[in-house]
Amino acid sequence: METTRSTRVTAAERGRAAVTAGIQGLALTLLALVGSITLFVLSVVSIALIPIGVGVFTTPAVLTLVRMHTGQRRLLAARWAGTRIPPGYRPFPRDLRTGITGQVERCALLLKDPATWRDLQWLLVDMTAGAVVAVLAVGVPLQGVFGLLLGAGLWSPIVAAEGTYWYMFVPVTGWGTAGIAAGVGVVFLAAGVRLAPALVGAHFRLTAAVLVPNRQEELEQRIDRLTETRHDAVDSSAAELRRIERDLHDGAQARLVAMGMNLSTIEALIEKDPAKAKELVATARESSADALTELRDLVRGIHPPVLAERGLGDAVKALALRLPVPTEVDVEFTGRMEAPVESAAYFAVSEALTNAVKHAGAGRIWVDVSHEQGSLRIAVTDDGRGGASIGAGSGLSGVERRLGTFDGVLAVSSPAGGPTMVTMEIPCELF
Repeated sequence: METTRSTRVTAAERGRAAVTAGIQGLALTLLALVGSITLFVLSVVSIALIPIGVGVFTTPAVLTLVRMHTGQRRLLAARWAGTRIPPGYRPFPRDLRTGITGQVERCALLLKDPATWRDLQWLLVDMTAGAVVAVLAVGVPLQGVFGLLLGAGLWSPIVAAEGTYWYMFVPVTGWGTAGIAAGVGVVFLAAGVRLAPALVGAHFRLTAAVLVPNRQEELEQRIDRLTETRHDAVDSSAAELRRIERDLHDGAQARLVAMGMNLSTIEALIEKDPAKAKELVATARESSADALTELRDLVRGIHPPVLAERGLGDAVKALALRLPVPTEVDVEFTGRMEAPVESAAYFAVSEALTNAVKHAGAGRIWVDVSHEQGSLRIAVTDDGRGGASIGAGSGLSGVERRLGTFDGVLAVSSPAGGPTMVTMEIPCELF
């Protein structure tokens, strides 16, 4: 009895998976035949118009649409098939000029980027082989359903109107041949149920085969990224030193100077006016306590003591305890990692939690920390209003630069209305 029930559940799950894959295959077919063909034609025409000057202005806009279309397919690959396809685009320089000169530079940079030509090659593959694979995911089961409909009597009006109807290799003329067609339809339907999810996966593997950069390009991109993040790290370190110097000068140093002046005054008044001297002693005691508090806060901002003593997992848990929003922290690793990596990860989590509380209006936050396959992986999820992005001047942009110093990556998924998930990955080893 249990085996029969389990078989039914499995069949139902396969049926739902086949229906889902069929819908996905139909959507991918439409995207390939409408979106990819249109953008490929526009791209070819726009690039061809560059010699006469018109293409310089149209090509950046068209290639931006191509990147959006390609990015949508990457997103679908991750959601529907669990296939991660990195973008691999070269970043634009920060000092890119505006106006006509900037437009020419932008066009040249886009055309020099190998990822642009991979995108165009993928458009060609997507509207041919990609479309064929996707349409099979929906076409094979539908062909089986049509065979069953013929066997159920649909053959009669078709044959009456058109004569002999060929269903695949079966000439349908009456109930007998319609029954054969229904048998063939059962075979196609069974094959479609089993093959549709695999065909959708094959479509995305084909997409990945074209869009994923080769080893040499990956190494070049990593070198460029590490060069850029090294400069960012130097600038950040210089800014951090200036902040520490300013905080010491305006805070603890000023209080210590004032305390020294009070002690000098106390020394002069201790015999002449003992009551006044006692008041100044109390003031000096308060100044020393305030200076000590400011020094502790300054040290905590540089490297929190709990992080140095107990590691990243406990430091993140301590960070969550201070939040006004219920926060669940799940740490799935034991051991320590290098102090710079722990510090970068800690402050990245701190920034993500701050954003969730201050900007997202979250009612609950979840933090997952794990170490898998030589990388530290952190996910900060909240149920807030969404809309977070890695933009210029945002806190997340600073986090991305900080992680980039260690060859780490930051990704944000934050649709309007939420939820928001900030994921971080840093290559490192435990000890």
